[in-house]
Amino acid sequence: MPLDRLVPFAAVALVILVIPGPSVLFVVGRAVALGRRAGVVTAAGNEAGELLQVAAVAVGIGAVVERSLVVFTILKLLGACYIVYLGARAIRERRALAGMLDSTTAPRPTTRIALDGFIVGATNPKSAVFFAAVLPQFVTPTAGHVQLQLLTLGLIFALIALASDSAWALAAGTARNWFARSPRRLELVGGTGGLLMIALGLRLALTGRRD
Repeated sequence: MPLDRLVPFAAVALVILVIPGPSVLFVVGRAVALGRRAGVVTAAGNEAGELLQVAAVAVGIGAVVERSLVVFTILKLLGACYIVYLGARAIRERRALAGMLDSTTAPRPTTRIALDGFIVGATNPKSAVFFAAVLPQFVTPTAGHVQLQLLTLGLIFALIALASDSAWALAAGTARNWFARSPRRLELVGGTGGLLMIALGLRLALTGRRD
């Protein structure tokens, strides 16, 4: 792909990603509730899920999501319900956070944390619409291999997102360590992380399309 296409796209992606949005709030909520490692793993899973959306855009499914209100609404509600579920579970299990910091207690499996992030990333309708609407603008048809160009742009977006979201996770997880000095603070951490995720899920469910 021409460099004059890649650089502007990377700049646009960076501007979009550094501003806290749904993905950032989800990663921060997980980092606050479970720590830096969980936040970074969540970010990695989230970007992997968004890569699935990029692949869908490359084969034309993204255009359907962009044009169909029904498909958009189904995806939106599925993602929102799952995030609210994760938030409610975090609040219910907030007293177990003290045990998670104990080295003798097995932490939540990395694969489960990554899967949670993957599902949220794969069912985020805003990302699907963004990819379907924005990625094609930076493709050069005369260069050929349009699908490969779309996948390349999506990979660049995911790498930038991983770096940005991981930075947010590390910052949130570091602040979480201060709270971890007392069991009461840990309960507050768990409840706060859960409330963040519930708020995110509700925000996603109530967000409509401008068309």
